[in-house]
Amino acid sequence: MQIYNTLTRQKEVFAPIDAGNVRMYVCGMTVYDYCHLGHARMLVAFDVITRWLRTSGYGLTYVRNITDVDDKILVRARDNDESIEALTGRMIDAMHEDERRLGVLPPDQEPRATAHIDDIIVMIRTLIERGYAYHADNGDVFYRVRRFEQYGALNNRNPDDMRSGARVDIDQAKEDPLDFVLWKSAIPGEASWPSPWGAGRPGWHIECSAMSTCCLGNTFDIHGGGPDLAFPHHENEIAQSEAATGQKYVNTWMHAGALRVDNEKMSKSLGNFFTVRDVLKEHDPEVVRYLLVASHYRSAINYAPDTLKDARRSLERFYNALEGVKVVKGAVSGDFNTRFTQAMNDDFNTPEALAVMFELAREVNRHRDDATQAGALAFELVRLGNILGLLERSPDDFLQGVPSGIDDKYIAGQIEARNAARRARDFAEADRIRDALAAKGIILKDSREGTTWVSETL
Repeated sequence: MQIYNTLTRQKEVFAPIDAGNVRMYVCGMTVYDYCHLGHARMLVAFDVITRWLRTSGYGLTYVRNITDVDDKILVRARDNDESIEALTGRMIDAMHEDERRLGVLPPDQEPRATAHIDDIIVMIRTLIERGYAYHADNGDVFYRVRRFEQYGALNNRNPDDMRSGARVDIDQAKEDPLDFVLWKSAIPGEASWPSPWGAGRPGWHIECSAMSTCCLGNTFDIHGGGPDLAFPHHENEIAQSEAATGQKYVNTWMHAGALRVDNEKMSKSLGNFFTVRDVLKEHDPEVVRYLLVASHYRSAINYAPDTLKDARRSLERFYNALEGVKVVKGAVSGDFNTRFTQAMNDDFNTPEALAVMFELAREVNRHRDDATQAGALAFELVRLGNILGLLERSPDDFLQGVPSGIDDKYIAGQIEARNAARRARDFAEADRIRDALAAKGIILKDSREGTTWVSETL
């Protein structure tokens, strides 16, 4: 298995520290609002990675944290006139619901920052003792970036270049504009915890260093996250963790690609910001998941009506192949599993893996007159699809997904009315009913056994 390492900027043969067992940490949500599509992109990407590692026989400990205290959470709780516990509790419940609907499996551990305050304080104290951090006059504790010689290696940045571009209006309490906060002194009315430097709360970056090393050890195999976290968050994690432990922090760094909306960066100011739950009100969750799986995890994804239509049509090809076939495990001619495995072992190449599945679907259709071979091919198609979190429903359930605002009893009534018109040889009326249903996304399929329907909505 080869994985692209952001740190070395190349694919590397993956060799876990503990042969056969993988320890992976992924930066999770800051729970001040509902998850948006960018979060969904990251969640699904690492869900596929998790599924494949386990399918490949690795024992996996997957840790994905929750940031439940930071500036955004405090501001939102104050604006809502609620406690941070009430706000974060609601958002965590909503996040878990969104994950389930997208088929994202839960992590093995889901540590929360507020449960690791003591661990954070111990790490900060160690950094101060080793000269990598200092208690400033304003009560905050800062990390000395220039003290860590490898700073910038993950993102191929030179601290001197970063210093020359730093803002002029820097925090005067810092020794250097590049220094970042480890502990923020308490502001009256805000959540705080006691510490050797006075009441306060942790900075965002130190939270992940403490949680990851507490859960997985000083050095672990994989650290992942969204594309916006490589700098400065992950760069700062490396500096903090390695300075505190004296050991290499992470062997392989992985970053998911960005998600764009109509080829533009998603932002509230552009009016193209979508939460997961808003999207799933209008679109089938499996269609959204397919869109996120169909691109390589490191590639950017464009979310737009046409891309969702393409995703729907692709899934229909699979489910149409499975429709009416009795899925039974059996011998399959062809090297489908071998090529699927090769694709996934090549840095989790899901587009190539899906190409293998499309070949399988064609073979199912080609062998429909051979129930034994068609059933075995269908079994293999479903098995491979399940590895990607797809094809976990019956064909009827997916193909007859009722569009929003349409009752399936209404559809049945319209089919019966059309049949009556055909019996009366009123073909104009029969065509009118068929076309009216098609306009609503309901496509009728006539056969000797009768009339069935599928949905072409998203």
